[in-house]
Amino acid sequence: MNNKRFVHRQTGASTFVMLVMVLFFGGLLMLVGRLAPAYIDDLTVQKLMERLDENENPVAMTPVQLRNWVKKQLQVNNVDNFDASYVTMEKRGDVALITVEYEVRTDLFFNVDAVIEFRHEYEMRGE
Repeated sequence: MNNKRFVHRQTGASTFVMLVMVLFFGGLLMLVGRLAPAYIDDLTVQKLMERLDENENPVAMTPVQLRNWVKKQLQVNNVDNFDASYVTMEKRGDVALITVEYEVRTDLFFNVDAVIEFRHEYEMRGE
């Protein structure tokens, strides 16, 4: 007789709990959908900068040549929200120190924005 009362009380999640779960996971999915493109673009920028040493001699390039190369590569890779001025170069002998520093601002909902900051440094040696 005790078992019948115990089984009867296990009716599953209530409507309120299900609504909270749907709202939570829906909000999480929306957050990922809004932030993921910025991280995907950043991965593209990182791969681009790592390929720079393989394709070009960064030590022999001027900052203007570097920015032009970055612009062309970003256009090919369809990265729109990145300006080549975020890339700075400092030369020390046969070493080029390249810094990529920028932030991405995206709307989340209503008047709430997310700001994501990226900073990468690359040390490349001349050939």
